[in-house]
Amino acid sequence: MKIDRRCFLSLGIGAAAGTALSPLPWKLMDDASIWTQNWPWTPVPPDGEISYTDSTCTLCSGGCGITVRKIDDRVVKIEGRENHPVNNGGICVLGLSGTQLLYGPTRVKSPMKKINGTFQKITWNQALSEITEKLLTLRAEGRSHTVAAIAGSSRGTVSALLQRFLTAYGSPNFYCQSSIEDSFSLSHIQPQNNKTIPGFDLENADYVLSFGTGIIDGWGSPVRMIQASNAWKTKNLKLIQVEPRLSDTAARSDEWLPSKPGTEAILALGIAHVILQESLYDQAAIDYHSEGFVTWRTAVLGHYHPDKVAEITGIDAKTIFTVGREFGQAEKPVAICGRGKGNTPVSVAEMSAIHALNVLVGNVNKKGGVFTLPEPNYISWPEISFDTKAETSLQTKQIAEGGLLHRLPSAINEAEDSVTLLFVADANPCYTLTDTKEVIRAFKKIPFKVSFSSYMDETAKLSDLILPNHSYLERYEDVPVTSGLRNPVIGLTKPIVNPLFQTKHTGDVIISIARAMKGSIESSFPWKNYYQCLKNGLGQHWNPLLNNGVVEITYIPEFEEIPRFAFQIPNDKPQVLLEGNENKMDLTLIPSDSMRLSSGYIGAPPFMMKTIPDTILKDNNTLVQIHPKTAEKLELKQGCYAILKTPRDEKKVKIHLSQGIGEDIISFPRGLGHTAYDSYLAGKGINFNELIGPVEDPFSGLDVAWGIRASLIKA
Repeated sequence: MKIDRRCFLSLGIGAAAGTALSPLPWKLMDDASIWTQNWPWTPVPPDGEISYTDSTCTLCSGGCGITVRKIDDRVVKIEGRENHPVNNGGICVLGLSGTQLLYGPTRVKSPMKKINGTFQKITWNQALSEITEKLLTLRAEGRSHTVAAIAGSSRGTVSALLQRFLTAYGSPNFYCQSSIEDSFSLSHIQPQNNKTIPGFDLENADYVLSFGTGIIDGWGSPVRMIQASNAWKTKNLKLIQVEPRLSDTAARSDEWLPSKPGTEAILALGIAHVILQESLYDQAAIDYHSEGFVTWRTAVLGHYHPDKVAEITGIDAKTIFTVGREFGQAEKPVAICGRGKGNTPVSVAEMSAIHALNVLVGNVNKKGGVFTLPEPNYISWPEISFDTKAETSLQTKQIAEGGLLHRLPSAINEAEDSVTLLFVADANPCYTLTDTKEVIRAFKKIPFKVSFSSYMDETAKLSDLILPNHSYLERYEDVPVTSGLRNPVIGLTKPIVNPLFQTKHTGDVIISIARAMKGSIESSFPWKNYYQCLKNGLGQHWNPLLNNGVVEITYIPEFEEIPRFAFQIPNDKPQVLLEGNENKMDLTLIPSDSMRLSSGYIGAPPFMMKTIPDTILKDNNTLVQIHPKTAEKLELKQGCYAILKTPRDEKKVKIHLSQGIGEDIISFPRGLGHTAYDSYLAGKGINFNELIGPVEDPFSGLDVAWGIRASLIKA
């Protein structure tokens, strides 16, 4: 059998991907004793009664169902829950590592206050009294609008409680991280300004056209996507992967289209040109689901011929014609986007160009297609009470224009006393936001910061007060899951063990502070504790959740409720959103995501760090991936050191040569470079966010930064 270079690359990287996803893939398994040698704080429990409890994982947005095995009162193993609508028995490396997060040294074990630069243990009464006093003082001075909060998500009762507290207090400054779902919502015309989320029935599709989506690299609900991709192989589904590097997803695809960075929207319009030119579109579906088609059609046919698109994207015109015809003729084709893990928004123009393919072929709100779903709105609480102070303060503008989190650091750095008190829950902005130095500088300007982190992460480390939350294995909490699911799901975490330390549920802390404020704020929080708040808020969902641990929300849209897709006239001269001077920095730096590295607010546990290959991290050095021809031009060799420069920063890196990346492109792993946590994670590699800054989409204002101009010089 003849194996060409591309097949060889796919075989090698695909094998690595398969190994990463097999039950026992890690080098730590070579010697079972390494568990106790490297991690003495994870002792082997004695023999005892074995029990199993179902719960929900919260370590990423996937919301997988888990079954936790205990011996007596000690958790010994976490497995995927069978027949769960998200993961159906599967589990990822991060989910498996939950035991280490429960028992590991990164836990913050009690309220901590920074005194003279050092954290000291205080009581809960002391902590809550200090916060209440500061909040009352700011309110008396008419400065309620200088209090802000950052949450990891806009969904769920804890996030809703934090936002409710700020609103009742009189502050409009609630922020959370944007995602690919925001881009999708903004590409639609919304009835009554309701937010839209996408649902993908990928299990029943027969042709998937993926624009940079890390299907087996952590996108959406990671385990669900791995299971879906495995099932595709038996169903003869065709997967086309568009991205500049041969990721694990690209290696397992049927065809990899190595497009130039940032040209995904242009390629999608070239494919649309073929569908339009050869009349492969569904006019009835277009009329039903969209607006602005006629003008858009004229623009696409006039400016996006495959020959022209080929020059811009690097994908030859013959391939564009072939993909366009295959997509238009498939029975249930789906086009998806969301680079890497999908945590970064894309421009509305890119989302519109790609989703337009689904609308063109009429595969919207159909089996095997894309569903336009309403934002889950299941929390039922009484109306908020407002006093005069709150009503007056709420009239002030948000500190970050448009309520966009990435604008908050610069707003703080450019003004005095814009934020005087900040709450941070389920988020680590001092690590996850782009332009890390600017974020940290802003954070240090805030007089008083309160972190609810369970772990000593970068943001907690820079805070003035840490009020540690229970671990997800120690608490009740709702876990709303969308992540591209056909039907949104609500999961429920349950306390598998009693709290090990002097921690407190964040929901209980918020309610306690609100009740201590008295007046209208207290009356807006009529619950004795978070458990009662959760039970009342979930209403009809509570008993099914308590009994089954999960509820699936099915939705059959009525015509008048369906947001209509807005065909947007593409720019005649689309440009790649890349910061920097091309003349001085002629390379393009892009990040790479991996299931082996957590790049969110939860840092990778030691168990996970053992899975990282030495092509990503060698000793404590980050390896960047470049093409051999690029290396030859720059006089760089495999394993040598180089200085990587961008307009934001410069770092010393090691070189890894690979045929699986385009020329003049640098691939940089995300999830390394932590400065906090413990010795297993801190000081390992470089944080990609230090090298890149925000790039705003001109239509939405969202931070769509993915690539940046860069240079490499031999060290």
